[in-house]
Amino acid sequence: MNHAVEARGTGRLINRLDYIRRKDNGVSLRRILRLAPWGVRARIFSSVQRRVLPRVGPEQRLLLARRIVPLSRPPRLPMMRVAKGAPTMRVRHGRGWVTARRDATTGPAQVRRENLDRAVAALDTLGVDWFRVPARTFRHTALAVPVRDRAVVVRMLEDLTAGGAGLLEVVRPHGRRGRRARRGATILRVCWPVTDPDGNLVLGPDLGCEIEFWREQDGNLIGPRSKADVVPADEPLVTAPEAAFGPFHAPDEPARYRTREQFTLPTPERVSFPIDAVYTWVDGADPVWQARKKTALAANAWLDDASRLSANDSRYASRDELRYSLRALHCFAPWVRHVFLVTDDQVPAWLDTDHPRLTVVSHREIFGATGTLPTFNSQAIESRLHRIPGLSEHFLYLNDDVFLGRPVAPEMFFTPGGLTRFFQSPARVDSAPRTPGDPPADSAGKNNRELIKAAFGRVLTRKMMHTPHPSRRSVIEEIENRFAEHVDATASHQFRHPDDISLLSSLQQYYAYLTGRGVSGTIAYRYNDLADPATPFKLAELLRKRNLDAFCLNDTDTTGVAAAEQAALLGDFLPAYLPFVSPYELAEPRPATAPPAQPAAPARQIGRQAGPGTPAADAARPVLAAGASTGDPTSTNTPVA
Repeated sequence: MNHAVEARGTGRLINRLDYIRRKDNGVSLRRILRLAPWGVRARIFSSVQRRVLPRVGPEQRLLLARRIVPLSRPPRLPMMRVAKGAPTMRVRHGRGWVTARRDATTGPAQVRRENLDRAVAALDTLGVDWFRVPARTFRHTALAVPVRDRAVVVRMLEDLTAGGAGLLEVVRPHGRRGRRARRGATILRVCWPVTDPDGNLVLGPDLGCEIEFWREQDGNLIGPRSKADVVPADEPLVTAPEAAFGPFHAPDEPARYRTREQFTLPTPERVSFPIDAVYTWVDGADPVWQARKKTALAANAWLDDASRLSANDSRYASRDELRYSLRALHCFAPWVRHVFLVTDDQVPAWLDTDHPRLTVVSHREIFGATGTLPTFNSQAIESRLHRIPGLSEHFLYLNDDVFLGRPVAPEMFFTPGGLTRFFQSPARVDSAPRTPGDPPADSAGKNNRELIKAAFGRVLTRKMMHTPHPSRRSVIEEIENRFAEHVDATASHQFRHPDDISLLSSLQQYYAYLTGRGVSGTIAYRYNDLADPATPFKLAELLRKRNLDAFCLNDTDTTGVAAAEQAALLGDFLPAYLPFVSPYELAEPRPATAPPAQPAAPARQIGRQAGPGTPAADAARPVLAAGASTGDPTSTNTPVA
């Protein structure tokens, strides 16, 4: 088909699908789809993928898919529209509708605590005895009250939730529902739902407070659950911090609650050590940074086609992913002690650098006298992150295109004894030897394989998922010492280089595993390629189900319309999925995305410092596979894979 004819046909198809109108009131197709039940929408999306997208030119498929799939805020019927400053709104939750308080700056941990404190205040007002007990899931809280007070407590909770002001439900109702089930219930769950101003995310019963009715028998208090807890009835009450009851809270949470002695210490299954988070970020639109990159590209004449592709501008584009990744971290992992943001002396305009739990770290601080600066190589930056001053022994390393998808516990990433968990991908490391034409990410994987083979006599075959990477400083320092020459070479490359290793995103996981300090883990995860026309449909499903622990929204090396469509797709999805503002965001952004420009030191190649990082004299250096690119071995390319 003639390309001009195909383009005209594609344009007509897109326009027809985008502007289809109903004859009665002119509602667009996108609005109809927003109003349709999820089952209907899912069938329509599936049909479009199978029957419509194949008829469209490849360069137009993402554009068409994004126009069809509604990801922005849910529609409001005329009779349900909410005034701008209204404190509450009716929102769909589960199979019905609830009244939720509107709040732009809350989060799951805060709502969870508010539900607990409101229940405690109500019990205190009634004069009912209570004490805090561990809940069965980390998302919930639980209070024990005497079964003799059940009738008065049920009436009180019904009054507090009457008229849609809150939700009261029976836990394990055995098929019985309604008022009668409540009167005989052994466990009730109460909550007061909260949503963002647009009603995208409802924080409801999954963060509720459970009221357990405990009975007294033979001088003991016995809980209502199977394999119930038992405490002496005359045991004195004590107070304990929030940390005694679960991990889902801020590290500096000051609240204390009365409880029994046996509930004051965590169980052996709990992680109790501090965990930090480390992000790397770049603003590729910063003209000062662009000038540095241009100079570095000219100085690295060795760059081949594969390496230059990995230095494509799209690799450094900032589409506000960091803002939303930090929102996800705050919402779904409030237990993170401190966030370190590593940049090339750049700061997002919206970032509150005065927040006590956030530190911006310059490349200069972690490279010191090692490596080559400025660097545009994410693998080089990875090789120095364990040098961040004040970083905890256990930390999570995240790229800004990685997002937590729902509340998670630290036990997903670490064992209680401090071992790291790793998440293997089904994708395989190419078994062929390294060749000059390999993409830099593949070269790094093959280099990792050679190091593991030489050190342990094992052959790694699988890549790692693009999730948060649980890490330990001591393990990385040991790798730095054992494979010093390779770590130093990676740090010296300004762009991704065929000799690079991927220290934090692959090598450390296998090294920890084979030295008894890492174990395989499981995580509900999905990788999403923003250039894939199926991605809008997958994101619509994710927005509906919210059933992933983590996901990645990875951009590809694209330009023009495709890049603009990818940015628009993120602009639709991220505010809807992560609507609550994090405490790391300024109310009013600064006028620039970077601090005042500082004189940039000329690129330098500096040898390794003596000291803690110096390799042991007997440390063997495995020989990497042949086939590295020719040219200056001190330069390299490295964006995020």
